[in-house]
Amino acid sequence: MRAVNRQASASVGQTQSDLRTIAVHAATVFVGQIAIMGYAVVDTIVCGRYSELALAVLAVGAAVFVAVHVSLMGLVQALLPLWAEMRGAGRQADIGRSARQALYVCAAASVLGMAVLFHPGPLLQWAEVPAEFQPMVRSYLEVVGWSLPAALLFRAFSTLSQALGAPRLVTWLQVISLGIKLPLSTWLALGGAGVPAMGVAGCAWATFVVNHCLCLLALALLLTQPLYAPLALWRRPEGPHLPTLGAFARLGVPAALSVLVEVTSFTLMMLFIARLGTTAMAAHQVTANAAVLMYMVPLALGVAASARVGYWRGAGDEARARRLALRSLSAAVLMGIALSAIVWLGRSWIAVAYAPQAGVAALAARLLAWVALYHLADSTQTVAVFLLRCYRVTLAPLAVYAVLLWGVGLSGGYALAYRGLGPLPAQHSPAAFWQAAAAALLLAAAAMAAMLRWASRRAVAARQA
Repeated sequence: MRAVNRQASASVGQTQSDLRTIAVHAATVFVGQIAIMGYAVVDTIVCGRYSELALAVLAVGAAVFVAVHVSLMGLVQALLPLWAEMRGAGRQADIGRSARQALYVCAAASVLGMAVLFHPGPLLQWAEVPAEFQPMVRSYLEVVGWSLPAALLFRAFSTLSQALGAPRLVTWLQVISLGIKLPLSTWLALGGAGVPAMGVAGCAWATFVVNHCLCLLALALLLTQPLYAPLALWRRPEGPHLPTLGAFARLGVPAALSVLVEVTSFTLMMLFIARLGTTAMAAHQVTANAAVLMYMVPLALGVAASARVGYWRGAGDEARARRLALRSLSAAVLMGIALSAIVWLGRSWIAVAYAPQAGVAALAARLLAWVALYHLADSTQTVAVFLLRCYRVTLAPLAVYAVLLWGVGLSGGYALAYRGLGPLPAQHSPAAFWQAAAAALLLAAAAMAAMLRWASRRAVAARQA
């Protein structure tokens, strides 16, 4: 009995120690992600001050860019549990070889993403974006498209650092970059000191400069910081190694497609809402910006938890990894409840802080009430998806996303907004899309949580056998 009690006490102590490690890691990642999110906040506020038209153009252009960028970023981010497991197993040299192979992933992803950003016409026409917006949207995407390779290389650096349990270096760079982005976007968009006001194009050029600055600073850290020395990163790059790239593809491609489904459902929501006019688009941009800002909390927790769970899986302690995964999921639910309540109570103030126009602020306040419910589900499913990658479960989440986010969220929102659904008449409001999206994510969260429990229990059983 005493031995059992000692073992239980040790398990509790280990879990608490791991949770403290995750909390510190997540807090550090959160600060950095907030800094990156500050790009969108700065651009939204600056364009809102410039004109309602500029804010509407930014809403469409940023939605397309984010869909491409974040989807491809998911391809790189999915490598985190692989590198964390190598670290847990003490395979430092393997991390270096794997990181060099990841450069081929970044190159291919950059070519694909730039092709989409430089030729957005079919997408804009299919979504029926108003013709008067399209030239400005194209100009915005042409500029930010050239920043995509630098952005993906920096994501590879940040993923590597997080897998090594050292997110602080990434966060410092992200905070510094916000200090560059804030004055640069304001100056180029609103003009001054001999520079004409460029509006939304000025925000695009500021993003281009900042992404390249981040990439150069990351390179400097890789060359100078002792943390990366054991990885032997600077050996001559090997040619493409098909088994390694195949392992990347099996994990990264389904993960990237899952992100693509999630992001495109968000992006297409914006493009469909564009038909409702500039006020609806501006209000939705405010609401979407707040939703993405809230998303930074579960994103940080998911990154930190997957790094730690991956570490213990690499070290061969599946029971500890499972306990940690389930506790992290519970933390995601509790944090989602708390943040949703804050947003619901302060929705009117938040709307006015983003947009001074009375019509935009009133509509945005209505939408934020639905965003509170949306985030509760989003928090749970986000952390669950990150942890499922540690167990190589990627195809099932992809199927869930495709059916629920596209089939229930996007299609249901379109029907509620423009055609009516059963006895419900057409709302002709962006609120319909947020209602359907919240319902879809609630179902997705339940499915992801069940899959995580199954996958982690199976891993423990396999280890014991």
